[in-house]
Amino acid sequence: MSYTKEDIRRIAQEQNVRFIRLQFTDLLGTIKNVEIPVSQLEKALDNKMMFDGSSIEGYVRIEESDMYLYPDLDTWVVFPWVTQDRVARLICDIYMPDGTPFAGDPRGILKRALKEAEGLGYTAMNVGPEPEFFLFKTDERGEPTTELNDQGGYFDLAPMDMGENCRREIVLTLEEMGFEIEASHHEVAPGQHEIDFKYADAIKAADQIQTFKLVVKTVAREHGLHASFMPKPLFGVNGSGMHCHQSLFKGDTNDFYDEKDKLGLSTTARQYMAGILLHARAMAAITNPTINSYKRLVPGYEAPCYVAWSASNRSPMIRIPASRGLSTRVEVRNPDPAANPYLALAVMLKAGLDGIQNKLPLPAPTDRNIYIMTEEERQDAGIPSLPLDLKEALDEMLRSDIICEALGDHALAHFYELKEIEWDMYRTQVHQWERDQYLTLY
Repeated sequence: MSYTKEDIRRIAQEQNVRFIRLQFTDLLGTIKNVEIPVSQLEKALDNKMMFDGSSIEGYVRIEESDMYLYPDLDTWVVFPWVTQDRVARLICDIYMPDGTPFAGDPRGILKRALKEAEGLGYTAMNVGPEPEFFLFKTDERGEPTTELNDQGGYFDLAPMDMGENCRREIVLTLEEMGFEIEASHHEVAPGQHEIDFKYADAIKAADQIQTFKLVVKTVAREHGLHASFMPKPLFGVNGSGMHCHQSLFKGDTNDFYDEKDKLGLSTTARQYMAGILLHARAMAAITNPTINSYKRLVPGYEAPCYVAWSASNRSPMIRIPASRGLSTRVEVRNPDPAANPYLALAVMLKAGLDGIQNKLPLPAPTDRNIYIMTEEERQDAGIPSLPLDLKEALDEMLRSDIICEALGDHALAHFYELKEIEWDMYRTQVHQWERDQYLTLY
């Protein structure tokens, strides 16, 4: 849906919009907003709304804090949850006072990567994300507990799937906001859910992921539940992933498809995958950005922890879904929903483009179940592991010129600093597991 300034003024008046949230995303992937009364709408549409960038994680120092919000008019939406004073939303790009894009804006970082793809003749990167989430009960104060709201499993229905009504309302709300929902179902773990929406170009897909998280959390709260996109909230069950289906287009042509190829994959698709695989370990700090992310990437819970690909096998990191023609795509399975979607898509695109530009050879597919292979068998097959923890992932990221270039100096430095602090806090903390193991033993 495309909107003009006049469209936005008219809709705001017709629907009695009283407040507008000017939304953006910080470096860690958290949605932020500046809320303005409708009387300031004209100022916002003229890109004249300022905010204090020094208060946002990974942005700027206090002595250079003034920043401007440039709304993307096509992201205009009026929130369906009706109150007396209706609220609308515009997603914004961040600009400096001199009119230049802010180098640390995650949305801008993805746009830079897309600009590079455009220079190679690609008119679109299409992305179909699959963010999973858990629904937990809340206590009498409305605070989240770790008690699940159901004991259902994959594709279960009510009464086993007690989250069905909540999930259905999430779907209806998303559709009212312009999403095209393709599927909605209970996931493998108790209390775990997935709602799939139609693919879109990379910027819109990342915007939709952020909007999706907001809607899921809002509707869950109305049902007395807490929705969590934490990668591995519970031990002993599957964690939540955010598989990213992706393809590159030139005009109306899917450049990943070749009808003459045995698997229907073009040379471009194979080189793109080769780039993703080559840089997988370095990307992990972005696609799996928390300490908890690496509790998900362990054998036995359907999450990929080995760098390989297959046309059918679901244990490798990259899978090729069966659809061909315009729907030909690669499914990168290691990202999780804690990732900043703009940064995650930027580094995956940058890695794939490196594969295309340097004509990287694609390793042979792995059609065996990697989880039951021995370490020696994996080494013989040339199958490396993803990083075992966040620290290892951060070190790999710094060693990769491609991933560092994708982020840019500003975002790289600030992201690394924030994650180093997170790792150090975790490393020096004494956890309950340690007390349970050692307090009486020693």
